[in-house]
Parts: sequence; structure tokens; C-alpha cells
Amino acid sequence: MRVKTLKQIVTLLAIAFFCVSCSQVSSLESNPWQVVKVPTESTLQDIGFTDDPNHGWIVGSDSTLLETTDGGNTWQPRELDLGKQAYRFTSVSFAGAEGWIGGEPGILLHTTDGGESWSRIPLSEKLPGSPNTIVALGSQQAEMTTTVGAIYRTQDDGKTWKAMVEEAVGVVRNISRSEDGKYVAVSARGNFYSTWEPGQTSWVQHNRNSSQRLQNMGFGKDGRIWVLARGGKIQFSDANDTDVWEDPQYPELSTSWGFLDIAYRTPQEIWLAGGSANLLVSQDGGETWRKDREVENIPSNFYKIIFVKPEQGFIIGQKGILLKYEQPKETA
Repeated sequence: MRVKTLKQIVTLLAIAFFCVSCSQVSSLESNPWQVVKVPTESTLQDIGFTDDPNHGWIVGSDSTLLETTDGGNTWQPRELDLGKQAYRFTSVSFAGAEGWIGGEPGILLHTTDGGESWSRIPLSEKLPGSPNTIVALGSQQAEMTTTVGAIYRTQDDGKTWKAMVEEAVGVVRNISRSEDGKYVAVSARGNFYSTWEPGQTSWVQHNRNSSQRLQNMGFGKDGRIWVLARGGKIQFSDANDTDVWEDPQYPELSTSWGFLDIAYRTPQEIWLAGGSANLLVSQDGGETWRKDREVENIPSNFYKIIFVKPEQGFIIGQKGILLKYEQPKETA
């Protein structure tokens, strides 16, 4: 009985220690994120802007398509005649007035007039997977990935597509593209990750470097790859060798939520989002972190952070939750 009681005391002390440690994460002085009301409760997936910083689009589940003409302060629904099928639009991207939307089951849309009109691009029945991400690269050019990691590029408005890899990598949890065209993909179960760069004919598979399953990976503005793993773990690669990893970090000593996405506002300012409206920021390249406690009461997980440019950013949550970055006046 005494042994059992002692174990209970030790457990309670350990929990108390971790909770105190979590509460000691320093707070951000002012909150630059404001909730924006959108006319939907569907989960949003991605945001893209034309060359006009006031004109942008949001896509999401249930064929959700929203347009803004005031920089993201207000959004209006737009309807497309796509039949009775409900689509999950996962990606939107613009290069000037030319834009693309991809999603599942198997849909690809294209516009050349900023979204005033959209045309549907036919997809081959042999396409491995459904469109997952789409990046507009310029006039008539785009690069598309699928839900199983195939990569295709078009240079003629989607009439023809060239396969960039000989084989798909398999079902992916997420896939990210760097500004210079490299990719990193996390496997569906988080067991491993794969990389690809222009000139290679196939994906290169990598084992994860710990027992924790991978949650998400991406590229930073400082040349590093970042990784989020279960248990609140963050890790960055070496800037000169992405096969070498720096020591892992745990910004909050808690496993009650997971970190889901990272976005760089500048090469030194990094935002980190996760479950239970968890939002942290590092202003020294990931060395130290502070928590934005003013958003903690928002009833949402934060899935994705997008900075269109340093002074224009958004956070996507569940069920139509959208936050907009308002640059502090002292740094504007």
C-alpha cells in the first residue's frame, strides 16, 4: 500500500512539474492576430492572392470558394457549376491573374482573369491519386502534386502534363515545396519522409531520426528544413546540410496537443501553430519561443499558417475559423 501511495505522489509531483513548466513559457506582449468572420463553417484549406494584394481566394471542403477584394478583411462566397458532387478543394495558387485550384476527388480548375471565370481542366483516369497541391509558376505554367506524391508540370495551360518523377512516393500526410522547387513529403503514418529536387528522377526516402512519428515538414526562409513530430517536438536541419539535424526542441513540456504547422514571416520570425488554439512565435530563428495567449480561447485547432508576404498573413482553423495578421504599428 505504501509503495502504491508513493508512486501516486511521484506521479502527481511529475504532473505538477510539467504544468508549472508549461505555464512558464513567456507570453507575447501584444497579439497581432484577429479573427475574421467568413460565411461558412466548412474547414478551410488554402489561401492564394493575385498580383493585387487586396484580391484573394480561399478554398476548402464542401466545394468552398471565397473571394476577398479588401485584403482579407471580408470574404464572399462564390458558386461554381460543378454538379452535385461536393469537392474538397485543397490548394489554390496565383501568378498574376492566372490561377489554379486543385482538390479531390480528382478536380483541377484554371482561371486567366483573376477568378472572374473558372474552367475545368480534364484529368487523365490514369492520374495516380487526386490533385493535392498546385503552384502557379507563370504564364500557362504550373506544378501539381497528387495525394500519392506524383509530381507533374504543365507549360500549356494544363493541356499536357510532364511527369517529374518516375514513380509516386505513396500516400502522403502532407507535402511541401520550397521557393526553388524542392519537395519534402511525410508518409501517411509519419514513419518516414521523402525528398525530391529538380533534376532527380525519383524521390529519396529518409528514416525519421527518432521514435516519434512525424507530423509535418517544410522549408524555411533560412535554408533549413523543419520537422514537427508527435509530443510537441520541433527540429531544424543544418542550414548547410539538410541531412544533418540540430538538437530537438520542446517549446512546451506537454503532450496534450500537437504542433501542426510552421510558417516564416521573415528569416528570423517563425510562427508555430497547433491543436487547442496553440500559437507560439520565435523571433530569433527558433532559439527561443513565446506564446500568444490572447488566442487561446478560440474554439479551434490551428491547422495552417500562410504568409502571402511579411505584412500579410493568415491562420486557418477548423469549421470556418480564420485569423488575419495585423502588423504591429511599431514595426509597420
